[in-house]
Amino acid sequence: MKSVQLNEFWRLASRPEIIAWAVAQHEGRRSICPLGWKMRTSFAPPMVAVSIAPKRFTHGLIAASGEFVLSWPGEDQAEATYFCGTHSGQNTDKFAEMGFTTLPARHIQVPLIAECAAHIECRVRGRLETGDHTIFAAEVLGAWIAEPPRRLLCSIHPSSGAEILLQRGGYSFGVVR
Repeated sequence: MKSVQLNEFWRLASRPEIIAWAVAQHEGRRSICPLGWKMRTSFAPPMVAVSIAPKRFTHGLIAASGEFVLSWPGEDQAEATYFCGTHSGQNTDKFAEMGFTTLPARHIQVPLIAECAAHIECRVRGRLETGDHTIFAAEVLGAWIAEPPRRLLCSIHPSSGAEILLQRGGYSFGVVR
């Protein structure tokens, strides 16, 4: 073993990673923020957590409205993910720029994006300031999957793919080659 800088560790240990978008809306303003930091936190009730920097426009919308949609882009949305991650919703309507079709959610006011592969509707139940980000813990109120199902977009490390090391009991474990 060798001791390394944390940024070297994260380059090794954080990819591939399925990308999700935090979609938020409040008082007629809306935005999309691609995320790497999201996780399931509870089965009962079903809950997730996302981590977003306060300087992001989407952070303010979620803090004000108390709700968001977590959307998973499909493999065909790499350009849209890049655009949404490099332009602020403060001065850009990402929905219009990308030509997204919105659909009504069932339990909250934030829209679903028809072009995405999957969505969950979320209501914030708690928040925690963690240095330069805020963790929003949210209850999942509804879930949606595109028909037909689509492959999810991942953030990957430049590599030749994954090697499966173990498949058992519905789980697959592997490494990036």
